Amino acid sequence: MTHIKYVYTFGDGKAEGSGSLRDLLGGKGANLAEMNRMGLPVPPGFTVTTEVCTYYYQNGKQVPAELKKQVMDGMSHMESLLGCRFGDSKNPLFVSVRSGAKSSMPGMMETILNLGLNDQTVKGLASVSGDATFAQESYARLKHMYQDVVGNSLPQDPWEQLWGAISAVFSSWNGKRAVEYRRIHRIPHDWGTACNVQAMVFGNWGDNSGTGVAFTRNPSTGDKKLFGEFLTQAQGEDIVAGIRTPKSIDEMKNDFPESYCEFQKIAEKLEKHFRDMQDMEFTIQRGKLWMLQTRNGKRTAKAAVKIAVDMVAEGLIQKEEALLRVDPEQAGHMLHPMIDPKAKREVLAKGLPASPGAAVGRIVFNADDAVDWTERGEKVILVRAETSPEDIHGMHVAKGILTSRGGMTSHAAVVARGMGKTCVAGCGAAEVSEEKKQLRIGKVSLKEGDWITLDGSTGEVISGSLPTVSPEISADFEQLMKWADQKRTMKVRTNADTPKDAENALKFGAEGIGLCRTEHMFFDKERINLFRQMIVADSLEDRKKALSRLKPFQKEDFKGIFRVMNGLPVTVRLLDPPLHELLPHTAQEIEALSHELDIPVERLQNKVEKLKEFNPMLGHRGCRLGITYPEIYEMQVEAIMEAASEVSKEKIKVFPEIEIPLVGLTGEIIAMRELCETICKRFSIPYKIGTMIEVPRAAFRADAIAPYADFFSFGTNDLTQMTLGISRDDGFRFLPEYERRSMVRTDPFQTIDFEGVGELMRVCVEKGRKVKPGLEIGICGEHGGDAESVIFCHEIGLDYVSCSPFRVPVARLAAAQAVLKKR
Repeated sequence: MTHIKYVYTFGDGKAEGSGSLRDLLGGKGANLAEMNRMGLPVPPGFTVTTEVCTYYYQNGKQVPAELKKQVMDGMSHMESLLGCRFGDSKNPLFVSVRSGAKSSMPGMMETILNLGLNDQTVKGLASVSGDATFAQESYARLKHMYQDVVGNSLPQDPWEQLWGAISAVFSSWNGKRAVEYRRIHRIPHDWGTACNVQAMVFGNWGDNSGTGVAFTRNPSTGDKKLFGEFLTQAQGEDIVAGIRTPKSIDEMKNDFPESYCEFQKIAEKLEKHFRDMQDMEFTIQRGKLWMLQTRNGKRTAKAAVKIAVDMVAEGLIQKEEALLRVDPEQAGHMLHPMIDPKAKREVLAKGLPASPGAAVGRIVFNADDAVDWTERGEKVILVRAETSPEDIHGMHVAKGILTSRGGMTSHAAVVARGMGKTCVAGCGAAEVSEEKKQLRIGKVSLKEGDWITLDGSTGEVISGSLPTVSPEISADFEQLMKWADQKRTMKVRTNADTPKDAENALKFGAEGIGLCRTEHMFFDKERINLFRQMIVADSLEDRKKALSRLKPFQKEDFKGIFRVMNGLPVTVRLLDPPLHELLPHTAQEIEALSHELDIPVERLQNKVEKLKEFNPMLGHRGCRLGITYPEIYEMQVEAIMEAASEVSKEKIKVFPEIEIPLVGLTGEIIAMRELCETICKRFSIPYKIGTMIEVPRAAFRADAIAPYADFFSFGTNDLTQMTLGISRDDGFRFLPEYERRSMVRTDPFQTIDFEGVGELMRVCVEKGRKVKPGLEIGICGEHGGDAESVIFCHEIGLDYVSCSPFRVPVARLAAAQAVLKKR
């Protein structure tokens, strides 16, 4: 039988492990071993590997039988180095038991200090220390921690204490807060945690003792200066718990001058060794400094960028490593306003962080009121159960959007991201009554006009009006983006429907428009009714009349976008949503529209009923509209090409790409290409005609579709829905449970389902380019702004990704990282 090593010891400048064994020893254990190898003052101990945690969950929360002897040998190793014994009443050894996963999860799992104290060993500690009060306080702390963490009263047998603590650490891996932390930060649930057992050093052993936490650089700003806090006569958990106000690390030079000087040198040594900002924990016991932990420190987006760029200048890392140091999501957060970190939050509820940034405003419950309040000079938050295309004018003027239903790719989320608006979606705790104009969250009742604050980066709904701070695009950020652009091979376009959106995207580095949704151009109050006249028309002649009145509006919008994107490609998607989505639904709304259009209510009601569909996503939409109502697409293509022709006369280069949505059958692309080309050939403007790949059949039959398409663009929102059979608006109700149980790695509407949807994409690329080498292929779904998805797109050979304007820097950095690493 093969012997499995479950325990790795360290101490006295030696270690069985090393920094390269993070998967096995966890981050804390690996770094403790590494610090020993560096000759730093580290209390001896041992690490129980992550393999034991995996075994623990696979075997009914039992540990391997051979672990007992290995742990006993580990304790003997500590005893021989320190000259004291675990459980001895005269000269006792005490230990701490801490968790330590591969990826740092601060405060998410359990810690127990002073383990080994009992009614007998407390007397030994009192004798050795000469301080009975200190001994009793340490004993009381252990009793409290043990009860809180393990859930049982403290046993007198130190070994029983130790095994209870080790089991508690492994159990905490699946604690509620740890699971939620992993879900948010996309840490795999099957990694498991290591458990570190280390000799205690006491920071509460007299006036010449203390404890502290410090960073080698400021984690908020990135400035190269020690940043941290310490307390005299305290243990490490005291700083985290905040039971006393700590002192700045700078003051340590007055209280502990020798230890401060030593600590400074160690901090410099650690940063150079690990070549990254370090987050360190230390304890001073009776004048002697001990290092308890070091890890790469968590930092703000601003600090991450500054530290990465500074370390290149300092020669610590290369440009390529600097690009890998910054989380692309952080790059996106830098472009949005944020809640002042100093502000006190009264969090009412938490929803999905659908679109980042901070928004402060008064509550309104419908789009018209949002416009009215805004025109009076008020800032508003639009609160809805869910949004629809009819809310577009209210969403446009609102500072932020809150919905009680819907997921990360719901209408509210998608439109908000495109507009750069803060959005919290799917906040199940929020009960929205649009009729009563009331929002209830638990026992709190809010009415129209009350102030709330939304944090779109965390999903928090906060009571009152909190101060915000504006983003700053620093020189360091610009430098990092410049390096990213030099390294990446994939282009980054944007999803933009207006000239303003296009301008924003250009500022953030977009290289064209990968998706211009023409239906969004109809949502203006003046235009929506013209479009509705077209929908309810009973004859082709009446439909064409309404379309002829809409065409100038479409043309002017296209001209504005073409001017902004001078010389860059613009992909325009022809009308995609089902027609009924653009009609009112309630009796009150239908009656109002009948007056505006001068159409009998009954006739309008009949038309609405006739257009209703059981499953609109799979219904009469996309190219199916173009086949049954070709006059709609004819008007749109004419508007595109006339706009391109007129703008080109202004000596502005124009490259329109006409995109046919929802193609699944070869006959559809043949018919729609013929319709488009008949019009396009009337103009001396270069153009492309392609299709959005969002139906699984289109991906499988890419070799049959490619001969009639100049480009493919993956619409992964619908492709994901159709492939998994999960609604993007309802999946949020059960997908978190699927994530918790590792049925899905992460929400497939946030990150591409690589094994399913991703495999379809890979097949599509291979088949399409087999019959048409060099076929341009991109992605314009929400995944185009997700870092992991961007890396996957690079791997399968896409030419570009397209995303909302504020996510362009995210995609630029992720595209560079894709060249430097593989998923």
